[in-house]
Amino acid sequence: MDQVLKITNVLADPTRYHIYEYITKKHKEVSVQEIAEVFSIHPNVARLHLTKLEDVNMLVSETQKTGKGGRPSRLYRLSEDVIHLHFPFRDYQLLAKIAIQTMMSLGEQGKQALYETGKNFGKEMVQQRFPHDRPIAHLSFAEKVQLLKEAAEAAGFYPSFDYNETTQKIYFQIFNCPFKEIALHHPQTVCGMHHAFLRGMFEALFDNVELIELDNMANGCDSCSYRAEFASACE
Repeated sequence: MDQVLKITNVLADPTRYHIYEYITKKHKEVSVQEIAEVFSIHPNVARLHLTKLEDVNMLVSETQKTGKGGRPSRLYRLSEDVIHLHFPFRDYQLLAKIAIQTMMSLGEQGKQALYETGKNFGKEMVQQRFPHDRPIAHLSFAEKVQLLKEAAEAAGFYPSFDYNETTQKIYFQIFNCPFKEIALHHPQTVCGMHHAFLRGMFEALFDNVELIELDNMANGCDSCSYRAEFASACE
């Protein structure tokens, strides 16, 4: 509880909160100078905010030599620590582990049910964002990608999308996996469910989706990366 109080005190400052939010969406390390410029504050003030975030393990930093002599610069990035701010405390990770192990105890049938459930939840995440005044078939390719991005952001994935409408391919990365801690204990099962979840998101908008995994955080990569290919938009 002491750590929770420290974190809430640190994030109580609006500028500090927005700095942390900026870093979570940046997907890369940031410098004091970058934060100072983005938020129009003095570098000393930026350094203070970053240090406060590091003190409660929300950020970690390391020095980097510039190769030009002088003082090495310090770069900040997100900590691997999971931040829990539930009042009162609720252990959703424990609940997830119980649910996963229960499904796995049912054998292949339980595993298939887990994947189908994940796929359905993925579809619902996108369908909740369908426009009420236009059929899905009338949406442009770019508009459908935007719906995917909004759903992925709502799921806490911190996604990055790149697409080519001519080749009918979408490349996307997930920099935050909400299931990461559980996946470390059950990588095959959880990553399979996550893949089904993502596939459901795409199938809500496109027919004949082929979702190809390129990188996986469970294997030590910085992000989970995918390439989606499909033949035509859904009706």
